[in-house]
Amino acid sequence: MTRPPLQAVLFDMDGTLVDTERLWWEAVQDVATGLGRPLTEADQPEVLGRPVEHTADWLGRLTGTPGLAGRLHREFTDRVRTGIVPRPGALALLDALARDGVPIALVTASPRSVADSVLAVLGADRFRVSVTADDTASTKPAPDPYLAACRALGVEPARCVAVEDTPTGVSSAEAAGCAVLAVPSLAPIEAAPGRTVVASLEEVTAERLRGLVRPRLRVLSWNLWYGGAKVDDHRAKQLKVILDTEADVVGLQETAGTAARELAEALGWHHHQAGENLGIISRHPITARLGDPAVGFYGAAGARIRLGGIRELDVWTAHLHYTPYGPYEAAFDGLPPAELIAHEDVRLGQMRQALRQIAEAAGARTPVVLTGDFNCPSHLDRTDVAWPVTRAAEEAGLRDSYREARPDPVRDPGHTWSPVHPRHENDPALPEPQDRIDYVLHNGRGLRVLDSRTVVTGVPRPWPDVAGNDWPSDHAAVLTTFELNPPD
Repeated sequence: MTRPPLQAVLFDMDGTLVDTERLWWEAVQDVATGLGRPLTEADQPEVLGRPVEHTADWLGRLTGTPGLAGRLHREFTDRVRTGIVPRPGALALLDALARDGVPIALVTASPRSVADSVLAVLGADRFRVSVTADDTASTKPAPDPYLAACRALGVEPARCVAVEDTPTGVSSAEAAGCAVLAVPSLAPIEAAPGRTVVASLEEVTAERLRGLVRPRLRVLSWNLWYGGAKVDDHRAKQLKVILDTEADVVGLQETAGTAARELAEALGWHHHQAGENLGIISRHPITARLGDPAVGFYGAAGARIRLGGIRELDVWTAHLHYTPYGPYEAAFDGLPPAELIAHEDVRLGQMRQALRQIAEAAGARTPVVLTGDFNCPSHLDRTDVAWPVTRAAEEAGLRDSYREARPDPVRDPGHTWSPVHPRHENDPALPEPQDRIDYVLHNGRGLRVLDSRTVVTGVPRPWPDVAGNDWPSDHAAVLTTFELNPPD
């Protein structure tokens, strides 16, 4: 677990730094009233935090008056020129961040002409970057403006705090992956995980903003392939992968009995070696070993890990039987879905046993992560077959972190089998089915997925010419980054 440094603060403009949200509402209200349709409180979602074009299209449809954007823009600009007033605490907070060397960006749904007028009042030199409605294809509530600001600053959204005053802006920042400090102006905003609500910027300090960047935990699931023995200098290559990914906890399969201990000793970490095949290594202390310590080659083992203070997390690793292998039966034997599902009975039994062990060990509020090589596809990927193993985990309350981060299986297939088998090992004339069979699952208790990705280093040569590969496995690994929050 690490508490990453605050890389930048991204400020909304209208209603957050300056009291222009009121001016925008007044401008729209004047135009709408003139068209015979005064605004009501129910109209706030179509006005507050929205770009001129959105509100103009909306009001035009309501009143049968197209082409209102120019009129709304003029009404608003006239008010901005004469009525810009910094919000209480805004200038003091900007100065405090500048003294601490924290980069600041302005991210607004207003056009560039309005933003430049406000920047002239606030001091354009306070902001390293400014992003307006003119600078991205989509503006708030889409994440594009915040993502553009992060790219321009060269920072990660998860290490930034966005300061917003409207639900529309909050949605944009959260969709980009930023922590959010909400200072509601006209419309109310509720607190939520990753979102803090205050009444005024006068309550906010640079130190408080640093505290909003939540601690993170990186979990790696990795089948080591007979401990890595098929690849030269495999232990050094394994250590490099763990260090390069900045993993905090690694769930291991195929440890060959010694890999967990040897890797942990080399890293100065803690470890749990369960039987000949399974292991968990952690940079944080292991306070309990869970499950059967003499588990066989297939099964599950867990460890309770202390993440500073009194916060604890249960991490499990599982390896399920490899045969019969569903993707082979589908691709080579043409079995229909019902038979494929029936042939999952061994793995399904192993998964259910693992789920029982997990439930028996965990308390009602215990965060749980299950890593593993399940040797089966996911029902979230191959929707033509209701693959029962991953469905059982889902029904037990475990979420697939990779599909949370990357919900489109066509765009992001996430194949982990196999980077070294493009062709079938026993018949090179056949292409090897490529599938996602390695997982990082979690129960969502105080865990929010920030990112999940597969990991392979270099360009592995195919089997059998693998000894010199940089990547010391026949599986891709899965790396998930979690934000740690208080359990619900």
